[in-house]
Amino acid sequence: MSAELAAPRLEELVERYGLDARRRRQLGALLAILASDRHAPTTVRSPDRAVDTHIADSLVALELEPLRAAEAIADVGSGAGFPGLPLAIALEASAVCLVESHARKCVYLERAIAELALDNARVVCGRAEEWSAGQGRHDVVVARAVGPPPVVVEYAAPLLRAGGVLVDWRGRRARAEERQATAAAAQLGMRPTEVRRVEPFAGVRDRHLHLYLKVSRTPLGFPRRPGAAVKRPLGAAPRRRARAETSARESARHAD
Repeated sequence: MSAELAAPRLEELVERYGLDARRRRQLGALLAILASDRHAPTTVRSPDRAVDTHIADSLVALELEPLRAAEAIADVGSGAGFPGLPLAIALEASAVCLVESHARKCVYLERAIAELALDNARVVCGRAEEWSAGQGRHDVVVARAVGPPPVVVEYAAPLLRAGGVLVDWRGRRARAEERQATAAAAQLGMRPTEVRRVEPFAGVRDRHLHLYLKVSRTPLGFPRRPGAAVKRPLGAAPRRRARAETSARESARHAD
């Protein structure tokens, strides 16, 4: 499907979320960037798939009042810019930081922001754990396809102000992971508040937005050093934590 054939879906999204013609053009331009840039860090680049897989799936978070009201948003592990870029387009009054640790992806994001003329978005090229300037400054942290729930909660907690909200995109619900994330959140001054089932496009199944509220200050010792959240996830039972550390060591050995 060409960009022209994807246009009706864009029109549906514009109407669904009350976006104006300029923002509709920017969303169309974002689809064009994905399709034309062979360095775009995603396997879903064709407009017919990207309009739902990326654009609609990002914009569905506009159903959440805390996101619509947010003045400062951080997209952790932004990758190809989702959900951060569509949200920056939709929320002109919000400052959106795209936090990405891979330099190649940062270059792509910088280029996309320039081509889209997004004055309210910027790239933070580095790890979330090392971004000291962002700590305690955000109303909302968003994360899509970043890592296990306890890891995402740990990335987000230091970046949120008191009363701020993490929105974590997930597919089918996994109760064991949710319990682990709840235990991790309790150690980080966070608590889960809602799991909202959403339907960003027709036919999608098992799509959920998991919300966590920051209820108290992040404890001393967080954020931990880079990589610690993955190697030693909070909320894990000792045996499971040991397996996670072994898996991380094996992955590093194979990478070498």
